[in-house]
Amino acid sequence: MIQRFQQYIDGTFEDGGASFDSVDPSSGKVWARMPRASATDVDRAVRAAHRAFHAPEWAGLTATQRGKLLARLADLVAAQASHLAQLETADTGKIIRETRSQIGYVADYYRYYAGLADKIQGFTVPVDKPDMDVTIRREPIGVVAAIVPWNSQLFLSAVKLGPLLAAGCTVVLKASEDGPAPLLEFARLVHEAGFPPGVVNVLTGFGDDCGQALTTHPLVARIAFTGGPGTARHVVRNSAENLASTSLELGGKSPVLVFDDADLESVSNAVVAGIFAATGQSCVAGSRLLVQRSAHQPLLALLKHKAESIRIGDPQDMATEMGPLATRHQRDFIEQVVAQSVVEGATLITGGQRAVGMNEGNYYQPTILDCPNANISSVREELFGPVLSVLSFDTEAEAIAMANDTTYGLASGVFTSSLTRAHRVMRALRAGVVWVNTYRAVSPIVPFGGYGLSGQGREGGLDAALEYTRTKSVWIRTSDEPIADPFVMR
Repeated sequence: MIQRFQQYIDGTFEDGGASFDSVDPSSGKVWARMPRASATDVDRAVRAAHRAFHAPEWAGLTATQRGKLLARLADLVAAQASHLAQLETADTGKIIRETRSQIGYVADYYRYYAGLADKIQGFTVPVDKPDMDVTIRREPIGVVAAIVPWNSQLFLSAVKLGPLLAAGCTVVLKASEDGPAPLLEFARLVHEAGFPPGVVNVLTGFGDDCGQALTTHPLVARIAFTGGPGTARHVVRNSAENLASTSLELGGKSPVLVFDDADLESVSNAVVAGIFAATGQSCVAGSRLLVQRSAHQPLLALLKHKAESIRIGDPQDMATEMGPLATRHQRDFIEQVVAQSVVEGATLITGGQRAVGMNEGNYYQPTILDCPNANISSVREELFGPVLSVLSFDTEAEAIAMANDTTYGLASGVFTSSLTRAHRVMRALRAGVVWVNTYRAVSPIVPFGGYGLSGQGREGGLDAALEYTRTKSVWIRTSDEPIADPFVMR
């Protein structure tokens, strides 16, 4: 039976004016009907968020009360983690063992910001005027347009909703048209948690109408976007219409640097986690492996064995280690780039084709390419799939130069047993995240974001909450003496 989902606007669940099919990536079959938000729907949602921002039901809450609502939401997410995980797996093809684990951790993000809500503090300025007291208040910025991609929608929305709600903002959340089911269902938890109508609105649709209307709306004060650089450019151009501020969490071509003193068995497991977990569909995927020359062949042999041992199958099966790609378009693109890379001189170590015996669905084998130089297409292009490009280096300086030879700068990894080298390399890498002797670790407490084409702004930690506020300077004159010359600036 085909499931039907609804959008959530101003505290009400409703069908969209139109709808579209959602396809199960593991079977290629339609499994659900999704509401397609129109520009009119977007306008209603933004206006509802604007009303709610000023209404006493939300604006009149104390920060502690907002925190309690977030804590309630966290409990509901944790209780429904299994159900939400099944929906995310059905809609995106991510394996159930990862979605269950990740969604359970999503609840921790809401708990963190629940506790942070009443700790977003102002301060007093020791101004250079003896008869003045000056305080700086932090106030919520207003209506936020939050836009997330199809991969890890519940997680990527939590890193936006948690801090913006803690700060006192309201939001229109646009789920990706590729896999919106978990976020549309999440809206029911928002409703159950007791957030006032209009504070959180959840819809989905396509960029040319829904996305355009949302990012150009005059009542939107901030746009929080996660996606690709191409779409981000459209978002930034659109933001000029309403002068909205933006935070952009974009893609990456993340390097993993392996020195010859590293534990290669441990390294191989970390590399597999970084590129083959989530079928490589992660913005922090460690897709460029830079290995010191003496360790190159031993590590390559280990990785080949581990890649060929990965269990590919039904993403709803807990035994499955790698599921399908989310869309057929994505698989076709990866096939094209891998083929081009081989023509350019890369050696195919393993994979490079659709999974054997899995003709239905968007399955693709874990793939390793040994690349002679950095000009190979797979080294330059963000593939968003299970493709690892391996290169060799001789010196530390060469490794750093190769790692930084990219327009991106999101994540990176360094593997070495030398503490001094780890510190030198960590400082030299142009990336927002550096993992040393580990990879793909996250926490709600730690800011996350990139350099260059990997975006701007930070998600996670106190930094994220502050980005959804602006400061108000309050001057209070403490003297009882009459104001002197009115034509002289104080």
